Amino acid sequence: MANLDQRGSRKEVIGIIGGGISGLLACKYCISKGFDPIVFESESSIGGVWTKTIESTKLQTPKPVYQFSDYPWPHSVTELFPDQKTVLDYIESYARHFDLVRHIQFHSKVLSLRYEDDGGAGDWDLWGRTGEAFSNKGKWNVTVQDTRTISARTQIYQVDFVVISVGRFSQVPNIPEFPPNKGPEAFEGKVIHSMDYSNMDSKTAAEFVRGKHIAVVGFQKSGMDIAMECSTVNGVERPCTVVIRTPHWNLPNHFPWGLSLGYLYLNRFSELMVHKPGEGLLLSLLATILSPLRWAFSKFVESYVKHKHELAEHGMVPDHSFLNELSSCSVSLVPEGFYDRVKKGNIKLIKKAESFGFSKEGIVVESQAEPIKSDLVILATGFKGIDKLKYIFESPKYQEFIAGSDDSVAVPLYRECIHPRIPQLAIIGFSESISNLHTSEIRCRWLAELLDGKFKLPSVKVMEKDIAEWDKYKKRYSYGKYYRRSCISALHIWHNDQLCKDMGWNPKRKKGLWAEWFEPYGPMDYAGPT
Repeated sequence: MANLDQRGSRKEVIGIIGGGISGLLACKYCISKGFDPIVFESESSIGGVWTKTIESTKLQTPKPVYQFSDYPWPHSVTELFPDQKTVLDYIESYARHFDLVRHIQFHSKVLSLRYEDDGGAGDWDLWGRTGEAFSNKGKWNVTVQDTRTISARTQIYQVDFVVISVGRFSQVPNIPEFPPNKGPEAFEGKVIHSMDYSNMDSKTAAEFVRGKHIAVVGFQKSGMDIAMECSTVNGVERPCTVVIRTPHWNLPNHFPWGLSLGYLYLNRFSELMVHKPGEGLLLSLLATILSPLRWAFSKFVESYVKHKHELAEHGMVPDHSFLNELSSCSVSLVPEGFYDRVKKGNIKLIKKAESFGFSKEGIVVESQAEPIKSDLVILATGFKGIDKLKYIFESPKYQEFIAGSDDSVAVPLYRECIHPRIPQLAIIGFSESISNLHTSEIRCRWLAELLDGKFKLPSVKVMEKDIAEWDKYKKRYSYGKYYRRSCISALHIWHNDQLCKDMGWNPKRKKGLWAEWFEPYGPMDYAGPT
């Protein structure tokens, strides 16, 4: 256990990059162990993606699943899926309640990380030679830029441990590659990314799209929300066109045929149907025997989505299963009334656009004889979260470690937190689940116990073997390119069990056999160690 200085704070310095949900949780649990962390936040406020989200966006999971275990939603919030402002207010209230803001340095953009060590990078059997959080021989140099100054003044901080919690859905937009003379330069109109649209306030965004023929590329949450807002402003006179590459099992709500999704996918029994990393013979046999039930669960949800959205009539039935969708963390809630607007003509869908480019008039899609004439194209094509992580490291070797190989999951992490060959550093919030707040919180608690010296990490070989097992699971149940998103949604209890065992907690969190196996698991089940 680390020594304490005269003020009662530990001498080791923890640097946390990012003031979103994961960064705030890391800060809170570091404080609980006696540390005095520094949080570097590039913006002027906390909240991460919730500060730059389209105002009409709502929470994607029911609020009982998306809440802090020791700070429930206030009774005044009655909506099951609160809007952007309500969610941001809740996060800010949490930070004030636990006095986290005083640890945050705003307008502080981390430009790079450099590890100082007298040994070779990753040339050890145990993580950082000891399997412990801290090493007397290693320090991280964090180069930070003050974004308020014209001169972009930088300062270097030396810390003993780094927590990267920058998220994957911001800052580095994913712009598709186009053949020569088929990119945005060929288009006479304007092309922006959904990030640019999200940065506008509601009034500015409405004026920006008013009176324009708009095409939105992408059919996940931001694409649907932007299409709804554009169709509200411009109506049937100038319908919004949505260009869709892959149809998704986007949900109307979390209650297919009146049954909570939690009873289908968020309890221990549901996880018996899925092959798990490191499972024994019995669990493997059970997952095989229960595969017809696994198939039936997917079909049950799919039948509801097809019925509610009339997907067959719209030609929008996906080729993959709902379990594949869930296991890829690509499930979104469809904005209320979206398909009604498709019927009325406010929104037009261009389906299975495998590739597209630009012409003078607008978007050119192979399946369409004529270009989609547009004044404005909004690319809701996601973000390059891997690049954002990769290039924060000065070391090419560490960049290579983060990127992973082409045939493995990106950012390969033990317990979805630790890279076996990058010492004194954790990444929280990159690997996704069905509720990212809930998952980040238990990972931050696990990390705090590691920092506190309550347990050591196993050997590098053991950690890499465990990562490979999880990689097999993700390949098996995810689909297509979404495999590299690193999602543990269908096995979030199994994942949490491993964290609990490391911390010395009882992984069984419910009272009674029925509740343990069949009731949904959520944040409040992990409110304390026992």
